[in-house]
Amino acid sequence: MGTAKQLMDNVMRRSKVDAILFWNLENIRYLCGFTGSDGVLIVSAHERTFMSDSRYEEQAQGEIRDAHFQKYKQKVEGVARLLQSLRVKRLGFESSAVPYESYQKLKEKLSRTSLVPLAEEIRWLRTRKDPEELNKIRRAIQIATDSFFDASRRVRPGVKERVAADFLEMRMRRRGGEKPAFDTIVASGPRAALPHGKATDKRMQEKETVVVDFGVRFQGYHSDETKTLILGKPDAEQRRIYDTVRRAQEKAMKAIRPGVGVRHIDVAAREIIAREGYGKFFGHGTGHGVGLAVHEEPTISPRGRGLVEEGMVFTVEPGIYIPGWGGVRLEDMILVTARGCEVLTVLSKDLKENIYAR
Repeated sequence: MGTAKQLMDNVMRRSKVDAILFWNLENIRYLCGFTGSDGVLIVSAHERTFMSDSRYEEQAQGEIRDAHFQKYKQKVEGVARLLQSLRVKRLGFESSAVPYESYQKLKEKLSRTSLVPLAEEIRWLRTRKDPEELNKIRRAIQIATDSFFDASRRVRPGVKERVAADFLEMRMRRRGGEKPAFDTIVASGPRAALPHGKATDKRMQEKETVVVDFGVRFQGYHSDETKTLILGKPDAEQRRIYDTVRRAQEKAMKAIRPGVGVRHIDVAAREIIAREGYGKFFGHGTGHGVGLAVHEEPTISPRGRGLVEEGMVFTVEPGIYIPGWGGVRLEDMILVTARGCEVLTVLSKDLKENIYAR
């Protein structure tokens, strides 16, 4: 948490603000420990104040660290009163998180305070994970891994996609997960061409590819992994596409090291897929950060910004999606190390380990 405090001090100094208003719940949890669903955090050079209403008073007083609690009846009015008492002249705020209506009300009530939008300045706040965060991420991955093995027998011809997905989610809860990280994807046959193809009542068939994308939350932290299975002996096209995606993933992983631009990693994967003639069938980014949110910075894509740093955790997930045929996506989570990366997820992505034949 020392790194976060240094970042806040630097942001306040460079932005010339007296305090920062945090509205995003993941950032609030990261900075002071509150796990509830409503509240704000005000960080100044000398103190931190977490504010919420009476519903969360007892919870906040038991959870928050490095901050004191103050109750409000009306959110914006309470925040404005505290800022006036602190004589804040320049207030930085999360421009991507504060609702426009709340911003307008704050502006009216704080007529003598300049409101300074902060976006890029705090975008990388949570990207470098400390040992405690990594332990929770590793535990989430272990829960998801064990649960996938539990559910793997449901990924068979004749079984409905939804049955396999529901069983996997149930096992993740039984094994200690708080909840699935997102709606589990089980997309088979032509539906595997849908990158976010949620499970349906479609029955899986012989010879189909099946994309299974799953994750779980543990003590606030997430896992995210994708396997592509083939239900029977793969044909030549399935082998070629699977091999192309696998090589793209491996090349992207080899490109990861501190100081490398996030776009360089995306290019590494994209070049392999384009060279094989499938470039137009890879339409999403190569990866995204994972932590308190299942999608956070850094963004590994053609539009991503910034450099990779040691301690970052993100996915590497190239894919090929062909309408009417199906798709293949392979996704692992990695930790950036001093010299490269460590693959955190452990389920095999080798083709021979993902052929589910009777």
